[in-house]
Amino acid sequence: MKLDILAIGVHPDDVELACSGTLLHYIEANKKVGLLDLTKGELGTRGNAKLRTEEAMKAAELMGALIRVQLDLPDGFFEINKDSIIPIMEVIRKYKPTIVFANSNDDRHPDHGRAAKLVADACYYSGLIKIETFDSNTGQLQEPWRPEIVLHYIQDYNLEPDFVFDITPHFAKKIELIKTFGSQFYDPDSKEPESPISGKDFLEFIEARARNFGRPAGMTFAEGYQVNRIFGVKDLFELV
Repeated sequence: MKLDILAIGVHPDDVELACSGTLLHYIEANKKVGLLDLTKGELGTRGNAKLRTEEAMKAAELMGALIRVQLDLPDGFFEINKDSIIPIMEVIRKYKPTIVFANSNDDRHPDHGRAAKLVADACYYSGLIKIETFDSNTGQLQEPWRPEIVLHYIQDYNLEPDFVFDITPHFAKKIELIKTFGSQFYDPDSKEPESPISGKDFLEFIEARARNFGRPAGMTFAEGYQVNRIFGVKDLFELV
């Protein structure tokens, strides 16, 4: 199966927090969307790997994503090396996404910026014919594949976006997706220990961030993205 979009996050809830409104738009438009978690978020203050995986799969189903793959890179301690890059390449070559979403280039959590570089490198190396990878199910040699573009969603830090995407029609469902991760975010009945993101004010921050991204563009809610290359425009009216 070939995907139109593969959204990658180093932790199971990164995608839902930062770019799920955009994904919901394209799923509604019948684009094929898949998700990839690099780790199971086992170092998180709340929850554990098993619980976070269960939440992630429920969120993917609610979103309408066609697949959700989880790798076993070590949360907090993965490195940008061959052992980390090859498993990502295998997923990219298997599903051949046109667009890849990746973590923020710079962020409060050190995993995010490191994962941004890791994914961007994996997307590049996936196009090199002399690096061999094999399908984990069939054992067959995979063909090279390089996505057309990598988009880095903005997370905690207040970074300047290169562009914003209107998620106004999908914002309510985005919040619903985030709440699927009950072990991590606000739940008045939760018995989990408190964390910087478990308070009700964190969901208010998510709304404020979306409003902040949207306002300059005349949108109610938006998600922000950065790209590591210049966009080319062939028709100025596409900008209107």
